[in-house]
Amino acid sequence: MTRRVPLLLGSFVAYRPRWVRPDLVAGLTVWAVLVPESLAYATIAGVPPVVGLYAAVPALVLYALVGSSRHLVVGPMSATAALSAGIVGTFAAGGSERYVALTTALALITGIVGVAAGLARLGFLASLISEPVLKGFIVGLALTIVVGQLPKLFGIDGGEGDFFTKVWHLLTSLDQTSWATLAVGLLSLVLVLALRRWLPLLPGSLVAVLLGIVAVAVLDLDQHGVAIVGPIQSGLPALGLPSGLGTDDYLALVGPAAGVLLIGFAEGLAAAKTYAAQAGYDIDANRELAGLGVANIGSGLASGMVVNGSLSKTAVNGGAGARSQLSGLTVAALTVVTLLLLTGLFEQLPEATLAAVVIAAVVELIDIPALRRLYRVWTERLAGIYGPAARADFLAAITAMLGVLVFDTLPGLVIGIAVSITLLLFRASRPHLTRLVRIPDGNGLWVDADRHPDLHPEPGIVVVRVESGLFFANADHIRDHVRALAVAGVSAVVLDGETIPFIDVTAAGMLDQLSHDLASHGVRLYFAHDIGQVRDVLHHTQYDSGLVIYRDIDAAVTAARDHVPRPRQ
Repeated sequence: MTRRVPLLLGSFVAYRPRWVRPDLVAGLTVWAVLVPESLAYATIAGVPPVVGLYAAVPALVLYALVGSSRHLVVGPMSATAALSAGIVGTFAAGGSERYVALTTALALITGIVGVAAGLARLGFLASLISEPVLKGFIVGLALTIVVGQLPKLFGIDGGEGDFFTKVWHLLTSLDQTSWATLAVGLLSLVLVLALRRWLPLLPGSLVAVLLGIVAVAVLDLDQHGVAIVGPIQSGLPALGLPSGLGTDDYLALVGPAAGVLLIGFAEGLAAAKTYAAQAGYDIDANRELAGLGVANIGSGLASGMVVNGSLSKTAVNGGAGARSQLSGLTVAALTVVTLLLLTGLFEQLPEATLAAVVIAAVVELIDIPALRRLYRVWTERLAGIYGPAARADFLAAITAMLGVLVFDTLPGLVIGIAVSITLLLFRASRPHLTRLVRIPDGNGLWVDADRHPDLHPEPGIVVVRVESGLFFANADHIRDHVRALAVAGVSAVVLDGETIPFIDVTAAGMLDQLSHDLASHGVRLYFAHDIGQVRDVLHHTQYDSGLVIYRDIDAAVTAARDHVPRPRQ
């Protein structure tokens, strides 16, 4: 029996006192990772670093109230931060007050769209982004982020334009490298990666940040060309709507906000489901939409930026022993303390160290082995059936990745989804038709003739299986293929419907016409295994072809034998 989860504070159902300690420890651990990463992700979005902390506090609190996951950590993330920068950059110049206000407004609109989608029970929308498309999108996004941070690592001016333009600018500007900045950045990067590899329990990002601050204070690195973050406003953020924006500004963000929501929701839902499965509880996709929505509304009303669920920080949370969203509330409380008391400490943070934290956080998202695995999903048989579309998942991933690198983030995602759907429709329109042969004494088992060349087909009878539903997009292809089988010497064609999950009126009409066409050439068409929807549609279309439907292939073949001319003695 499924336990009814309350609308609010669902992660605290059946809470036990002994969970308090692991939740508090997990919260402290996540805080050590979240603070430096939130500062870094705010720089990706093109806003002051403190905006990342502004966003984290309300997001953590409000998600804990509404969300269905006990483990998910919500806050600024690289993918949605980069999306935010790409979207807001089309409306305002980077670094301007309007840019910051639009970044906050984007979070607010994303939140409103998320709540509306959750109330409308649109949680299934995450399935519109296939895993390969999401993988290619994230790889492209990670490469874009890394290239955007490398100039800070080298101490040179960043370039404008797409990924390839920025790479060329970086390569042609290496003679301007600040060697002190590069040393700080590389040491920070090596430190974060080394601690992640050999001492994963230590928060590598926080250690690198603290050591970078100490190095600036002790060695006066800022006097030797090493850029630092600079003044960070202490205290809590101003609450309310961002200033200086009109209704038209908000309306212009609705479409882009839907794209941001879709990406953030897909990434967060995957993380939530992963840890829910391990802990043995269920995730409600619609509540996750609403939870993400209220988290973004809270961030937008607190001068923050777009937020979403984080797989990496959720992994830290779960690994540290979290049992409920008390860990997230603990992170929020510690982040408030940071805003009130510790922002002055982070003012001495080298930008190269911050860039190293970003690069270390996203470099693991450049999952080239996953792309190679998608490429290897190929056989000569698949290539013979579908041609170039045999590697549909790989093509969708690569298209999404290149779309991001060439056309920017949101267009790249749209291109990836469009190509994925196009390839799906192409493959659906060209289903594979397999000739079948019967295994002697195999209890009525019919198998692929190409895989069993030692077995002989029924004389004068072709038995063929369609490995797809029958509908308007593939009706002509199936008709032409079956006609091609009606060669000299063939008197009957048996169409096996066992692997046909559905049929529409167009395909039913095609079978009627096909039966007439074959009959005009002396060939009869038989249909075996009308199951479920196929039976219902065929029985109600009431065509006059005389197509006879049999319970199985053996029955159809037995009937066909009576009409196959006997060979002369």
